[in-house]
Amino acid sequence: MTSVFRARGVSVSFGGVRAVAGVDLEIADGELVGLIGPNGAGKTTFIDAITGFVRYQGEAELGGARLDGLPPYARARLGLARTWQTVELFDDLTVRENLTVAAKGGDGGSAPSVDAELELLDLTAAAEAMPWELTQAERKRAGIGRALVARPRLLCLDEPAAGLDARQSRELGTLLPGIASSGTAVLLVDHDMGLVLSSCDRVVVLDSGSVIAQGTPEQIRGDERVIAAYLGHAAAGAA
Repeated sequence: MTSVFRARGVSVSFGGVRAVAGVDLEIADGELVGLIGPNGAGKTTFIDAITGFVRYQGEAELGGARLDGLPPYARARLGLARTWQTVELFDDLTVRENLTVAAKGGDGGSAPSVDAELELLDLTAAAEAMPWELTQAERKRAGIGRALVARPRLLCLDEPAAGLDARQSRELGTLLPGIASSGTAVLLVDHDMGLVLSSCDRVVVLDSGSVIAQGTPEQIRGDERVIAAYLGHAAAGAA
């Protein structure tokens, strides 16, 4: 597969705290990559960096175009989209209208495009519903749909399963591979290990801002460094 995104030596510091430390990451076209790690590992900060919301050192490129120094809207125009941990929908618009507005901010977004994303995210039945009528799971999928209708080359999902119960998270996990196979590479950050390990092609693990492991879900499940990182943070929290 052809690489769509590359990061080389991406580092982020806040004062004297190094939140991300020299991260290298490559994502191929059509690939679904999970980015996991204990609380404070630097996962969301990495997404904030590559999407242009915090300053970083290092290099990042999308489809061969350098992203460094570009504002978020310019990165979006190159095909880099993201979601946020909290879903903010336009409360006076239906689900379909929320997606249509977002589509027109991208490549012009035709109605068939919006319909395709509604179907992909199992939102067709809720297309004419208002945001307050949605379940939390539907709101989360609508937020993903708003990012997806602009037809990005890479979609960064920040905690899409936050606030979902186990069943809703599993249902989301069955939908995510369809996004990648439809042509949009996905970088998934989530604390739900079951979601990440069941849906991703490859998983990258951060601890204290650095990559400590990467591989297939099967390889990550048995990696002693990953087990130690999670158990170590859990023990520290208990103490």
